[in-house]
Formats: sequence, structure tokens, C-alpha cells
Amino acid sequence: MEPTSPGKAGLPPPEQCSPVAATAKLMGGKYKPLILWKLLDGPCRFSVLQKSAPCATPKMLTRHLRELENDGLINRTVHPVVPPNVEYALTNSGLSLRPVLEAMYAWGFQYLGQDRLVQRKETSPSASGESPTP
Repeated sequence: MEPTSPGKAGLPPPEQCSPVAATAKLMGGKYKPLILWKLLDGPCRFSVLQKSAPCATPKMLTRHLRELENDGLINRTVHPVVPPNVEYALTNSGLSLRPVLEAMYAWGFQYLGQDRLVQRKETSPSASGESPTP
């Protein structure tokens, strides 16, 4: 049996990798889902992407953008103007992640709502045995 070479995104060959692992590898990273989510609205410049992930350092954001580009999920277009204008946009492969990203959004929305409900119950006067004050 011949050794197999890694496939896209540094993944093992398809027969050695689960679909969930492949998706997690491509979308994994603290800011990749945020970048992909923002690009669902259309092409964006670096500064717009940076605003959508305010905790990301420029270095980390650049790294994630390069990885997404290398994985074929986004395109980087440099417009020859002064100063240079660089835009990022989803490829067809990137656009195919829309249902995954929308499912992540819906799950997160529901989870955060439940989490807030639990926090409210724990901090409410009736939960602590105190009588509510008007």
C-alpha cells in the first residue's frame, strides 16, 4: 500500500477523515466563522472584517484570511488603486457553508437565550428567597 499525501487544508485523504472533522478543520479557529458569517453579506475590506471580530489582532485576522483563501473558501482581490484596495469575498465553496453558518447562528441564539434565562432565575429575588420589591 502506497503512502497517501495530505489533501486540501492539510487534511488526511477522504477515506481517513470524517466529514465533521473536515468541516471543523476548515472552519476551525476563533475568528474563521465570524469572517465567513460577515462575508455572507457580500465582499468586505479588511477594516470591515476587523470590526466584525474586534478582539482579533490584525496578525491573527490576516492569518485566518490566508488560511481561508488557501482552503478555497474565500477570494482575495486587490484593486490597483492608490492606496491599494483589497476585498475578500466567498467562493462558491464558501457560499456552500451558508446552511452550516445559519445553523450555528440559530443554535447560538437559542443557547444564549436559555443561558440568559438561567442567569435571570438564579439572580431573581424569588430564587434567593427574598421577597420582590416594587
